[in-house]
Amino acid sequence: MRHKFLGTGEPGYHPLRKLRTILSGLRYAVIYDFSVAWKLIFSLIVLVAALLAREWVDSLIIVVVTAMVLVAEIMNSAIEALCDFMETRHNDKIGIIKDIAAAGVGIAIFTWLLVLGFEIGEILRSLL
Repeated sequence: MRHKFLGTGEPGYHPLRKLRTILSGLRYAVIYDFSVAWKLIFSLIVLVAALLAREWVDSLIIVVVTAMVLVAEIMNSAIEALCDFMETRHNDKIGIIKDIAAAGVGIAIFTWLLVLGFEIGEILRSLL
């Protein structure tokens, strides 16, 4: 796809190519970033349990918070990789940038755990 500001890339928008790029990036994140993989698997387990309990609104909330935490993790990984690519030696400013990115992930994880914990509690209460 053509980059409008830099004037680089191929002209035209190709939705299938964009989808392939998205799936490739997600596959790479799941395979090579354990923090993405375990969150996705854990969320899918809770999501299936919520769907089996016929809690549609709860299921949608699980999907939203899981997407939020995965986006935060993937962006954090991208920021860290970019920082490491740009500066291979120790740099205090790079450390601050990585810490800020990690703080964003921390907020997303806290929200994700809060929602999943509540949903697991509700599922367990309905089974007892």
